[in-house]
Amino acid sequence: MATQYTEEFRQGAVKLVIESKESLAHVAKDLGVNDWTLREWVKNHRKKMSLSEPVRPESIEEENRRLKRENAILRQEREILKKAAAFFAKEQL
Repeated sequence: MATQYTEEFRQGAVKLVIESKESLAHVAKDLGVNDWTLREWVKNHRKKMSLSEPVRPESIEEENRRLKRENAILRQEREILKKAAAFFAKEQL
């Protein structure tokens, strides 16, 4: 059975997501709302207000950290492959 939320609750939840530095999933968990339900409320609010999705600075910083970690792993893998290729090339001679 679907839970019915008041319009006031929905508006408050959307306001928390938009103004908070917390993730949508965290706000949804705190409020006891399914994150996809809250995501739809926010999407509908933005559409109604003709707002585009903002890019949060935290998101960019998090992505930058993730990409730096991924880059370091790829460099390590490349070095391992170079050493393995050199080892097998020597063995075949």
